[in-house]
Amino acid sequence: MIDHISIAVRDLKNGELFYTALLAPLGLLKLREWPAAAIGFGKKYPEFWINKRGDMDRVADDSGVHICLRAPDTAAVDAFHAAALAGGGSTDGAPGLRPEYHSQYYAAFIRDPDGNRIEAVTFLRDATA
Repeated sequence: MIDHISIAVRDLKNGELFYTALLAPLGLLKLREWPAAAIGFGKKYPEFWINKRGDMDRVADDSGVHICLRAPDTAAVDAFHAAALAGGGSTDGAPGLRPEYHSQYYAAFIRDPDGNRIEAVTFLRDATA
């Protein structure tokens, strides 16, 4: 249903470094660049874009905007979270089960250096299924 999404970053070069590390565990690689304007990450085509908005303010914590990306497994969720912290982001929810959403919902939430809220999620397999 959704073809691609884009978010704004104040510094495109820093955003590229941050998101290259953050998205790699999810299998998303840099696929396209419009110099000084935008960078697209994806698996086969750019699905996730960062766009330079040098004059923007930091995204407010209460903006309500939240993007969730699917991870292949818990190790990828953990690596996503670790990459965010190593790259200057902050945690908005450490990796772990979220039974309030679903009994097999394993996720981590981060804020990038510009305040964008990004989640990585995977669903644990039921051992009895």
